[in-house]
Amino acid sequence: MTYDETVTYLFNCAPPFQQVGGAAYKEGLSTTIKFDDHLGNPHKKFLTIHVAGTNGKGSTSHTLAAILQESGYKVGLYTSPHLIDFRERMRVNGVPASKEYVTGFVEKHRAFFEPLQPSFFELTTAMAFNYFAEQNVDIAIIEVGLGGRLDCTNIITPQLCIITNISFDHTQFLGSTLQEIAGEKAGIIKSNIPVVIGETTPETKDVFTRKANEVGAPIFFAEEEKQLLDATPLENGYEYHSKEYGTFTGELGGDYQKKNTNTLLSAINILRDKGFKITESAVRKGFTNVCTLTGFMGRWQKIQDTPRVVCDAGHNIGGISYITEQLSRVNCKQLRIVFGMVSDKDITNVLKMMPTDATYYFTQASIKRAMPSNDLKELAAKFNLQGNSYPNVKAALDAAMSDSSAEDFIFVGGSCFIVADLLSALK
Repeated sequence: MTYDETVTYLFNCAPPFQQVGGAAYKEGLSTTIKFDDHLGNPHKKFLTIHVAGTNGKGSTSHTLAAILQESGYKVGLYTSPHLIDFRERMRVNGVPASKEYVTGFVEKHRAFFEPLQPSFFELTTAMAFNYFAEQNVDIAIIEVGLGGRLDCTNIITPQLCIITNISFDHTQFLGSTLQEIAGEKAGIIKSNIPVVIGETTPETKDVFTRKANEVGAPIFFAEEEKQLLDATPLENGYEYHSKEYGTFTGELGGDYQKKNTNTLLSAINILRDKGFKITESAVRKGFTNVCTLTGFMGRWQKIQDTPRVVCDAGHNIGGISYITEQLSRVNCKQLRIVFGMVSDKDITNVLKMMPTDATYYFTQASIKRAMPSNDLKELAAKFNLQGNSYPNVKAALDAAMSDSSAEDFIFVGGSCFIVADLLSALK
């Protein structure tokens, strides 16, 4: 099979969560363990860092990978979902796995995994772990797919665990309360492995403390350590002022990056205490060049200047709350929002948060889970959000661009798949 045929095969034999939602979810680790045993336990051949949380996993994982790369380590990075190309999910020093590796892995192991019937994420995880072992990486940053306790990445014994925050998302699997969701995320905490908690609420902090005490894991709350002293927004990114690394620039935009940065600074100190050789220069360069070093996309990413167009992959209540706060401070003649969501998110509560003074261009991503744009438009009208509907992201953006003056601001988001379609169209 060609690479394109192989990716189509993967999507058809084990449909990804992004396409079919809950039907793609498989609970438990038994399939992953069988697959990992078949491959010779590749996850034991390199060091790992495990990153969980409702929001901020991607930014945290990519920035940490960039810092470790700048420190001279060969770094694997496993994240999801991809935005443009399937190979984005597994990178080594920022470079995606080759097309030949993907096709070769499927051809070599197809006879084993087809009867096993792994989920798409289980199959992808096995592929990534095997790739990192073959590439002889020093360390890999492993982003949890969903939850933590029963996520198939949870077979690793990492050097460090990071849990960024807890908000409402995937409640059909993780629970309907913050305590229940935190309990699932806390499932990655392991005996004698330090864990950094980026952000807590009164409902979640005790959950993490109890779990850490139960298994004997050193626990660090980034909010209490306050490594980040201040952050000044720049045209692109932030200027950060920290306790131990002085003043440095962060390339990533978005208000939520301040929380991520504080979490990362705590994590870096723990890694240094464990013997990782991370210099102050590497920290600065990693934050400043994370997109170049790792290929990161879709987080308050500027597309163009006139009119200014920005996209962001935030897609749940926690992520949207930061975005709407940031949009409220945008200085422009007219705010225009290209917006779409998937049907299994908490759409009503997200719409309640969106600005009513914007002009909307309701659209839908090219996946089965996408809420039809006409249905979204009708629901949004109940919350005084006014605009027209468009069949795809490109049509919606074209309309917004046509309506805009140079002083307007266009935001594209509501779903990571809306951003994926945007970036694919631009490419």
